[in-house]
Amino acid sequence: MLFSPTNQNEKSMKEKSIELLNKAVADELTAVHQYMYFHFHCDDQGYDLLANLFKRTAIEEMVHVEDLSERILFLGGDVEMVVSDDVKKIHDVREMLDLAIKMEESSADDYNKWANECSQHNDSASKKLFEALVEDEERHFDQFDDEMTNLKKFGDNYLALQSIERSKQLGGGRE
Repeated sequence: MLFSPTNQNEKSMKEKSIELLNKAVADELTAVHQYMYFHFHCDDQGYDLLANLFKRTAIEEMVHVEDLSERILFLGGDVEMVVSDDVKKIHDVREMLDLAIKMEESSADDYNKWANECSQHNDSASKKLFEALVEDEERHFDQFDDEMTNLKKFGDNYLALQSIERSKQLGGGRE
């Protein structure tokens, strides 16, 4: 089917939104994989608080993938289920938190820009979706930043307390 200039313009506007939404899917899938990797390693080391934070965040990122995918399909596109980056094999908690903070900050910046781009292409629904994602990414950033602050403030004692708490729970709460 041949598109008239108006229809061709509308098509290219939708294609731009689909492209941005798929970039977000790739970033969110990377976050899911990275945070689950961190979850496994924190859990293995007995850092339950951090392990659960990484797991909860990964699950929230999966919901983002779903929301983005639904929008892509509504616009007539196809969801590209590819990650934007490989999992970083980090075992040190400080390095995990540092990467998580950077990932969330980068996502919030990208989604702000992409919301504005969607607005310029008269796609207010995708704009609103990106704006909602910015709020979630900023909240994730704040949670990871709080954990980094605790780690800097209390040092390795902060991690030791998490490990001891798990040992107490596994031992029936006996001290």
